[in-house]
Amino acid sequence: DLTVDYGWLWWIAQPLFAQYVTIGCVSNEVGGKLVGNAKWTGVRLRHVLEMAGVQADATQLVGRSVDGWTAGMPMSWVMDPSREPMIAVKMNDEPLPPIHGFPARLIIPGLYGYVSATKWLSELEVTTWEAFDGYWIPRGWSKDGPILTQARIDTPKSGRTVSGRVPIAGVAWAPDRGIQKVEVAIDDVWQEARLSSPIADATWVQW
Repeated sequence: DLTVDYGWLWWIAQPLFAQYVTIGCVSNEVGGKLVGNAKWTGVRLRHVLEMAGVQADATQLVGRSVDGWTAGMPMSWVMDPSREPMIAVKMNDEPLPPIHGFPARLIIPGLYGYVSATKWLSELEVTTWEAFDGYWIPRGWSKDGPILTQARIDTPKSGRTVSGRVPIAGVAWAPDRGIQKVEVAIDDVWQEARLSSPIADATWVQW
């Protein structure tokens, strides 16, 4: 096992970089609000791990909060060059709000928060997949937690009575795979929606 205090590594791991990432809660219901997109600024997590000297047989990265909460994620997911996991210190160009993990948190594109998004980050532990279970795993949650492909209708609002020509619009997300097409059923007839240009595959798209 290797335990890393991110505090001193943070200064070595300059410069900062920024990316837009959509994160979502595994408990988010269909049409729910427990998902959001933001600009995150921080340091590249792989940079920190490379400086720490991760061994080749490491298969799990564990993030630990100041209150002892833990989340474990596959090392293969973290090290995959197709995505950019990070230690974030800013949200939308402002210091992280306390509710979002000030002073630092993990942002791992494509994974649900319960296996990745450690807020109030205090340390990182590199270990094996079998050696440790994060907070939610002994409580019956799956150890793998990729974000599912989902969509939401934002207008018209649920329960609203409308008449005439009414636009139907919302967002769809599949971090970090991206959205290629959204279809909407009206009176059991499926129609393809128009998509906006996504910022990146790690973000949602408006339709």
